[in-house]
Amino acid sequence: MAAFTLAELADKLGAELRGEGSVEVHSIASMSKAGEGQITFLSDSKYRKLLADCNASAVMLREGDVEHFQGNALIVKDPYLSYALVAQLLDSTPAAATDIATSAYVDPTAVLGKNVAIGHHAVIEAGAQIGDNVQIGAGCFIGKNARIGAGTKLWANVTIYHEVVLGEQCLVQSSTVIGADGFGYANDKGEWVKIPQVGTVRIGNRVEIGACTTIDRGALDDTIIEDNVIIDNQMQIAHNVQIGYGTAMAGGTIVAGSTKIGKYCIIGGASVLNGHIEIADGVTITGMGMVMRSIEEKGMFSSGIPLQPNKEWRKTAARVMKIDEMNKRLKSVEKKLAEKGE
Repeated sequence: MAAFTLAELADKLGAELRGEGSVEVHSIASMSKAGEGQITFLSDSKYRKLLADCNASAVMLREGDVEHFQGNALIVKDPYLSYALVAQLLDSTPAAATDIATSAYVDPTAVLGKNVAIGHHAVIEAGAQIGDNVQIGAGCFIGKNARIGAGTKLWANVTIYHEVVLGEQCLVQSSTVIGADGFGYANDKGEWVKIPQVGTVRIGNRVEIGACTTIDRGALDDTIIEDNVIIDNQMQIAHNVQIGYGTAMAGGTIVAGSTKIGKYCIIGGASVLNGHIEIADGVTITGMGMVMRSIEEKGMFSSGIPLQPNKEWRKTAARVMKIDEMNKRLKSVEKKLAEKGE
């Protein structure tokens, strides 16, 4: 178990230390549960009242909150960011794999870098290139000529299809599929004719992808995900989608084919984006957003009806069903008023 003194953490965070620098911490906990040997944080002043009963060995907080806590403190500009950084230092998550399991299959033509770890029953097909310090969990499949960059970690049962390119320092959670066929078909008098998907998926560096997410390969060109993108669980990214640098997408979102999402966008959970549209840089779409047209300027966008008590929702739904009739009546009244010169 990793442990750091408060003086060491202050140095790593660029924080101001108040208290005893020799105190060691080995883990992070919430303010209400933290005890000896643990560090916590206060990022929202509305929870300041919890400081009075906090038993943590230290608290990371802003200068404006420090007078409300009498114990050891690390004074920082952004406590939540500091929490993330300290959590990385104290991370106890195990490796996805260690060494190369005897039950794993690695094709003789595959190229493995230094310190590659491959779990039980994983398969590495012909021509695959695996970078240094890559961890490939149990049951993973790496297809022909796929490339995985240095330091990337795949948890159990991840599937990487042929020719897919995955960058450095990426993290892919269990059961995600990257490079499956896009939804491409032609119709011949009612019969579906499959269009082979000959593009691939190209994913940049420091991309994180949640569990059970699917990212389809391109039909002709590639599906592209740029550096520093984070994608949550159970999402569908269709063929030829492009996602710009630093964009974050929450769980259950569906993006239809050939949609282009800009840089630093935030897509709320369970949103649906229509195909062949473009989303500008810096756009935020709140949860359950239905995006049918391109968004050309940055800003926050929402759709849908917020939750209501069922009785009120039924009334709202009934009114919505009559909108067309109400619109016709309104136009009729406007026309009569215009004829009267009013």
